[in-house]
Amino acid sequence: MQTVRTLIVDDSPSIRATLAHIFKSDPEIEVVGMAPEPHTARAMIKDLNPDVITLDVEMPGMDGLSFLERIMRLRPMPVVMCSSLTAAGAEVTIEALRLGAVDCIAKPVGGPAELAASAALLCRTVKNAARSSARPRVTTTPPMASGESRNTRFHDMVIAIGASTGGVEALFHVLSSFPENCPPTLIVQHMPAAFTASFADRLDRSCPPKIVEAKHGQPIAPGTVYIAPGGTHHMTLQGGYNGRIRLIESDPIGGHRPSVDALFHSVAQSGAASVGAILTGMGADGAEGLLALRQAGATTFGQSRESCVVWGMPRAAAELGGVQQEISLSSMASTILSACRGEHRER
Repeated sequence: MQTVRTLIVDDSPSIRATLAHIFKSDPEIEVVGMAPEPHTARAMIKDLNPDVITLDVEMPGMDGLSFLERIMRLRPMPVVMCSSLTAAGAEVTIEALRLGAVDCIAKPVGGPAELAASAALLCRTVKNAARSSARPRVTTTPPMASGESRNTRFHDMVIAIGASTGGVEALFHVLSSFPENCPPTLIVQHMPAAFTASFADRLDRSCPPKIVEAKHGQPIAPGTVYIAPGGTHHMTLQGGYNGRIRLIESDPIGGHRPSVDALFHSVAQSGAASVGAILTGMGADGAEGLLALRQAGATTFGQSRESCVVWGMPRAAAELGGVQQEISLSSMASTILSACRGEHRER
């Protein structure tokens, strides 16, 4: 059995020891080294060639985010941010995910039950990270450079997008290339409830459209992107282009809440006046919903395997027949907008 070779980077000796103990309890994980700060870690990465790095946010010499940015630029590899800051510091978490971290989890704390749950989550996250595909960050094309303008007409279309693992970075790329007058866009990104408001705010400060965390009863409008809040509700659309957002308190669907499938099924009522896209992510959420969109006459896209961090959700959707065309992340925004203008032709 091939193990996941893991390098622990943390300035706290006790945390390094705790993480090593947790990982060594899992026969599928091998701790190949531990580093107290980034400069030591850099040398160990070259010597040990680990499969996954767990990385603290705050360390002496160079903070974890700066080191993460350097890793993803010079030697892309799966990185899991593991820090006390990730539990409350949503802004730090979003920035780490934007820079290319596969996931962000809190350091193990609490009593025996909490520690056991944290240990299981840590091991599962590291093993999932090992199955991801790290790559250099994609350069974003400014929207005006791709021919968009405030005069562009999008024919009263609605866009629905679903994403999970790797989706934060992908959505920053896609939405950075959307113009200010983009069609109303509804997005489900699998994310804890504490992070979605900060995620929407961070996107809003970086991208041309207005980006907000969705609220129940909110009318959708051109030039606005709505991020589904994490937690206890599914986000759906009622009434199509002139409709309103509904946040429905319900059980998880396929283990997810909010669910991409719930969003896609509701947008399918708009038929050919909608475009659906499923981005990088683990699992199969959104596959059935994307098929419903396509069967209703919508144009549907799946992110290409080569550009995904995890080709799970797009693959499941493609195998079910929901994907009309696979598109690379670098071309996803322009392709979605072309479909909204009625210019897209399936190749």
